[in-house]
Amino acid sequence: MSGSPVVVPYAAYLRVYEPLAAFPEPERTHWYRYAASGTCRTAQDELRQSLAGLVPVPPIAVPVHESADAFVADIGGVTHICPWRTRLRGWLALETFGQQLPPPVLDAMLPPVVRRQAAADHDSWRERNPDARPWIRTATWHVPVRWFVLVGDDEREYEPAGEGERKEPLLRYRTPMVQARRRVARGLRVLKDALDDGGPLIDGLVDVGRWLEEFHPRSLVELDYGGLVHIMGPERLAEDRSAADVAEGLASLREGDSAAASVAYERLTDRWRAVRELQFSN
Repeated sequence: MSGSPVVVPYAAYLRVYEPLAAFPEPERTHWYRYAASGTCRTAQDELRQSLAGLVPVPPIAVPVHESADAFVADIGGVTHICPWRTRLRGWLALETFGQQLPPPVLDAMLPPVVRRQAAADHDSWRERNPDARPWIRTATWHVPVRWFVLVGDDEREYEPAGEGERKEPLLRYRTPMVQARRRVARGLRVLKDALDDGGPLIDGLVDVGRWLEEFHPRSLVELDYGGLVHIMGPERLAEDRSAADVAEGLASLREGDSAAASVAYERLTDRWRAVRELQFSN
């Protein structure tokens, strides 16, 4: 399905690009050659390829072999790599997939025998790779609030469709790893001081912070709206300043102005509630 014109619109991504020096041999040489070849794969290519595994009967819940593809970014003359690791992410997704669908629907999509085999394969693989972690996190039909804590409004990149050589719109943020970690730490301090109980926002931010600590300090963090740009439309994309709303809310909490923080948070949640509701439209 790679190269297919079909657009898969519902996924957004949080990615980490590590410098080539962070990878051990022989993987480093593989990625060096991959980057030098000029191979250019998109998030749509990756998602179509993953969904293609659900077409056969029985479906292939997780690829048999790990992907040898990656996203490549040249930052300041330094090549950075974000491996797809589609197989690992497939296993991790299956661990939470059952919580999102009623059992009859889940069984129809992925029969129990398929899920059991995938779980057994994951357990066996994990024994051999206890420290493995994905370079990419995915969210469907929204961008999690905690992701916006990592980035700043001044790092926002928006390019409408048809501008220059671009055929598809782009909305993303890119920030150095050290800056992302610093923002997580600051955000956690503010939230813990302002909120009586932990709550899902703090728990989610702690989880993201621990994940970021797994990577090289000279890495790049990217928040990409991915396929969501195809359903949000140019006006909504142009007006979207979600990172600024999150920063405003945290600043208001830091100053003890809970009313202003609530206004910023409601503006943010209203925006993304409207996007999530699109999944139920015809």
